[in-house]
Amino acid sequence: MTQETHLNELKARFRGYFPVVVDVETAGFNPKTDALLEICAVTLKMDEEGWLSPDKTLHFHVTPFEGANLVKEALEFNGIRDPFSPLRGAVDEEHALKEIFKLIRKEQKAAGCQRSIMVAHNANFDHSFVMAASERASLKRNPFHPFATFDTAALSGLALGQTVLAKACKTAGIAFDNREAHSALYDTERTAELFCEIVNRWKKMGGWPVIEPAQESEQEAES
Repeated sequence: MTQETHLNELKARFRGYFPVVVDVETAGFNPKTDALLEICAVTLKMDEEGWLSPDKTLHFHVTPFEGANLVKEALEFNGIRDPFSPLRGAVDEEHALKEIFKLIRKEQKAAGCQRSIMVAHNANFDHSFVMAASERASLKRNPFHPFATFDTAALSGLALGQTVLAKACKTAGIAFDNREAHSALYDTERTAELFCEIVNRWKKMGGWPVIEPAQESEQEAES
């Protein structure tokens, strides 16, 4: 295996981290008191040439935890009018997170990565809600890094000059339907495409694999 082939493996691309794209819909902004209502996770894969793409998707509507706060304005924003409606087919936080964490651990192991890292748009928000829900459910095997994230809002600002998800997607040439926005499933899928586009665009520009000074000198000597 050549050095470049090794660097085109997912486990080498992000220093052993396995990136997982996540989006949540909630009933407010406080992860400790406000309900988690919807969550989606998309795992990623890398082909033999080092190109990143979305892989597996897992999505759940979530029942508000007991005593959860429901902010009217938040429900109007995300369109979840009745969080307790049986038509939502919602499950409790513990079930949703257990299933998502199980998938992530399986895919992380298959990729040879050591730990998972959350990718999200304005990632601190999604990360805080997942961590709070995990704590409420007393889940011991949370695969995510406790504080590090990849924030596509920041990455989009750098690579595309846009920080709003819809505008960043459109600038990157990714179709975005505003009527579908604020659904965890739709937003996660678009965010996954956006993250892959940014990572792959950096590769196309020659930014990956990184050529260190010592390697550069050896290549010059051989030419």
